[in-house]
Parts: sequence; structure tokens; C-alpha cells
Amino acid sequence: MTDFLSTGTLPDDYRDLALTVRDFAQKVVAPVSAKHDEDHSFPYQVVAGMAEMGLFGLPFPEEYGGMGGDYFALCLALEELGKVDQSVAITLEAGVSLGAMPIFRFGNDKQKREWLPQLTSGRALAGFGLTEPGAGSDAGGTRTTAVLDGDDWIINGNKQFITNSGTDITRLVTVTAVTGQSGGKKEISTILVPTDTPGFTAEPAYNKVGWNASDTHPLTFVDVRVPQENLLGERGRGYANFLRILDEGRIAIAALAVGAAQGCVDESVRYAKEREAFGQPIARNQAIAYKIARMEARAHAARTAYYDAAALMLSGKPFKKQASIAKLVGSEAAMDNARDATQIFGGYGFMNEYAVARHYRDSKILEVGEGTTEVQLMLIGRELGL
Repeated sequence: MTDFLSTGTLPDDYRDLALTVRDFAQKVVAPVSAKHDEDHSFPYQVVAGMAEMGLFGLPFPEEYGGMGGDYFALCLALEELGKVDQSVAITLEAGVSLGAMPIFRFGNDKQKREWLPQLTSGRALAGFGLTEPGAGSDAGGTRTTAVLDGDDWIINGNKQFITNSGTDITRLVTVTAVTGQSGGKKEISTILVPTDTPGFTAEPAYNKVGWNASDTHPLTFVDVRVPQENLLGERGRGYANFLRILDEGRIAIAALAVGAAQGCVDESVRYAKEREAFGQPIARNQAIAYKIARMEARAHAARTAYYDAAALMLSGKPFKKQASIAKLVGSEAAMDNARDATQIFGGYGFMNEYAVARHYRDSKILEVGEGTTEVQLMLIGRELGL
């Protein structure tokens, strides 16, 4: 990491990983992306391929079935996948940072040994149930409750926009719930809920603008009973712990966004060289060349931002501000580049079978999910003492 930041050269292990995932993205993911997007179908074979490569275990120790890598390795994989299919990339990102990482960070030994080998292998997926109709960034709006009844938690409530929560291989959802009051405020804890628990329902999937091959459902909990030992981490620390998960996740989302931004550059360069108008390739039109140059500059700047945030995180230094900057810059680069790429492609850019059209629809959620643009600005301002 530090070698790259000073010399511009990735260490061999990181470079080899990125090239391997790039090859997989081009040969396996890209050919089926348009079909899965059109059908709103989950790409089980692609996910199985990622599992076989060990991508779901990248940042986890080998003792839990992981690859013994780090979070930056995950980010490099997400960038390469994001170039060709954001739905596939977010499936991996959410499976790792929202599904497995909370258990790794805050679970006890029993919870880790029960769940992590399944999740790191990619044989199973987990979701994180935080967002509700009236709560997300505003934890005070949480209405889902968990009440102790003997040795069990009884959970009632609703969650929405939960990724990886309703696939055939989803085995677990971690839920934030109000478990009491503390100092006049809601005490929020996190609880592990296996998806085969009676009373848990993944409602019909959303009909989304983008990320159509990503699995996203509202969830309903009606008298869901799980053992008291399913509490994840310390009681009352659920939301605080999840804020740490979000800080890390913003770096991963930034990497995905950089992939989308760079994918738009790559597609635009290829198209501009091939497409002719008025007797010459449109790449010779200065307006087109300058537009693509600006797109490349956005992608480069955003990549530098997430590399910097990841370097701080891996070194054990504070990284909250840099993670928010990376997420802000990356998501805006993806959206701006998607818009410009669609303009360069003209009418073809409005056809869903083209990657730039999918990026145009997919990229908007990058400015919303895992902390909106406005939330990132708020966090950056706070870190500046404003």
C-alpha cells in the first residue's frame, strides 16, 4: 500500500489479484450482465465462480476459511468487477462488508466458527438489516424491537432495502433492534437471525431503477424467536458498532464506484475510436476527446482517494474523514462519468444492452446507499470541527 502511494506501482500480490479478477470480469461476468439485468435475475453461476476464486474470503484469516488477505485486496476486486457489472460487485461488497464483517469484528468465538466459514466460502450469504421506513442514518427512528422472553429474543418489526437478504443461499440476517432504553435514548443492539427462523419473511424483491441483478428485499419480523446468545457484540452497542462497519464499507463502495467510473472511460475510448461521423472517428473531435479526458481525471482522483483511505485503515490510523471523502468523490465520479459516457454513445447509450446505459442507471444509488452524499458532507464537516 505505502509503496504504491509513493511510487505508483502496486505490489505484485495486489497486481496479480487485480489482473485475475479483471480476466474473470471480462470473460465470465460481462457476457451475461445484460441478460441478468433484463431478467432481474440473481447471477448464481457468477457468484459461484467468485466463491471458487475465494473472493468472499479475501480479508479474513485462514482459520475462518478466508484467504488471509486484507481490505485493500477486496477493494481491488470490487473495482475490477464494478467496471463491467455493478450488481455483481455490490453482491460481493455486501456479502463481505455487511454480511460477514460484523461477525468477524464483533462476534464471539462460537458465532465466528459457526458462521464465518459458510460466509467466507461464498456457499452462503448474509444481509444486514439496518434501514427501516423511518430509520437509517437516523438511528433514533428505529422501531424494530427485540424483547427478552426467558432465554430468547422476540423480534418484531420491518426492514427495507436489505441486500442479499432473499437469495437461495441467504442463511442469515443481522438485525438492529431496540432492546431497551438507556439515558432517555433507545438502546440499540444487533442480533443474528437465521433466515429459516419462523416469523422471518423476505418480502417480494423490489423493482429497482438499477442494480437489477442484485438481490434486495424488504423484511418482516413477526414474533421471531432466537436464542439470547444470538446477540452480536455488547448489548446497546449495535448502532455504534455498525458505524464502524459503515466507515469500512464506504471505502469498498468507493472502490466499486471507481470501477464504474473507469468502466465508462474504457467503453467511451473504445467507442470513440470505432464510431465515425463526418468522415472520421469521433475521437478526433476535440469536444469528445476533452470529455473523455475529464472522465479519466475523475476516475484517477477517486481512485487515489480510496487508496489513501484504505492505507490509513490498514495502518490502524483514523480514517473516517478519508472514507467519507472517498465515497463522496467516487460516487460522484461514477455518476458524472456515466452521464458523459451516455452522451458520447448517443442513441446507443440509451439502449440497455450497452454497459454505459446500465452504468447510467446503476450509478445513482452509489450517491445514496451506505450513507448519502449529504451524510458524507456532514461527516467531513464534523471531522473538520464544523
